[in-house]
Amino acid sequence: MAISKTKIYEPLTTSRAINLLKELDFFKKDSILTCNEIGDGNLNLVFQVTEPQSGKSCIIKQALPYAKVVGESWPLTLNRAKIEADALKLYKEHVPQFVPEIYYTNDDLAITVMEDLSSLKITRKGLIAGEEYPHLPEHLGEFLAKTLFYTSDFYLEPPAKKILAQKFSNPELCKISEDLVFTDPFFNSDTNDFEPELYDDVQTLWNDFTLKLEAAKLKKCFLTESEALIHGDLHTGSIFTDQYTTKVIDPEFAFFGPIGFDIGQFFANLIFQLLSNPKDKERLISGYIVDAWNTFEKTYSDLWRKESREKYTEVEGYLDFVLKKIFQDAIGFAGCELIRRTIGLAHVEDLDGIFDNDLRINAKKASLQLGRAFIKTRGHHIGPESILPLLSETAAYAAINKE
Repeated sequence: MAISKTKIYEPLTTSRAINLLKELDFFKKDSILTCNEIGDGNLNLVFQVTEPQSGKSCIIKQALPYAKVVGESWPLTLNRAKIEADALKLYKEHVPQFVPEIYYTNDDLAITVMEDLSSLKITRKGLIAGEEYPHLPEHLGEFLAKTLFYTSDFYLEPPAKKILAQKFSNPELCKISEDLVFTDPFFNSDTNDFEPELYDDVQTLWNDFTLKLEAAKLKKCFLTESEALIHGDLHTGSIFTDQYTTKVIDPEFAFFGPIGFDIGQFFANLIFQLLSNPKDKERLISGYIVDAWNTFEKTYSDLWRKESREKYTEVEGYLDFVLKKIFQDAIGFAGCELIRRTIGLAHVEDLDGIFDNDLRINAKKASLQLGRAFIKTRGHHIGPESILPLLSETAAYAAINKE
């Protein structure tokens, strides 16, 4: 494939996307192509380009110099496109089956050309539609264990890890998480967005100083603990899947942070499905969480025993200590995600898409309740079975108006 000459950055249009792929010899110059803008995210442009005659297709993703969800008043670095592409390439070394193929990148244009995953479905949309994905928990458990172990101090020599951490320095997107996940939802901030019916619950949350103290501890963990390369935004909208296949996308928030963060985000975004349909989804979602953690724990433990380069991993009890901390961090981070997606800037379709107003408000009240409980009680949990009673209580609360 030819390499396009560097150009001055400008946002792509459908015609420019087609011309770019022809310049790259991805398609022949005389090919008849179709191009659709398909991005529905908060930050980027995404185009699907297809050659109908052959069925060949690909995706072009381009970072915008601002947050798409807000507009040009919120400028953002274009370097996040390089962060994302580099993270996917690194994931490819360790879990090639769980990420898309990367065909081409251009840092100046802030674009990545990658495999078209349209034969799969965005996991959030599939779950909302009532689909079940039996391999999703084990796939994500393996993805998390391997990507987080192989980029940690337990596998990498300290100098190599520090160099890699510099490569993935991502201050602007980290600042988004620091504000929108760990700060704004716990205070009366302009970015917050919630229905009037939630006002009393939100006031209770803002006045809960024990909660705020624990949220502050979690924010400190996020800010200071550079344990491994984390995806940074691992929700069910960043995962494509079907009955047999799972692909993780969109690691533009990637940086070296606490291992439990990605796990907690994944757990929380599964729980939104439980809250949206508590009567029918409790067993399914609880099972997904248990299976995902068990796969993570087994895979991570196997890697620890076979491939760790840290001398202290030979000390009895150290692995148990590490796994316990990861799980407790994950539960705390899941609590922050439950709260911020309910009353913060960026909501989730699982909850906002509930048509009946009473059911939607009840689900959101349950989300806030569970988020607070997760954050405040995380130190009491040592494994997924210990949170199942909380999930059952929350499902029962969310289902009150369904009876």
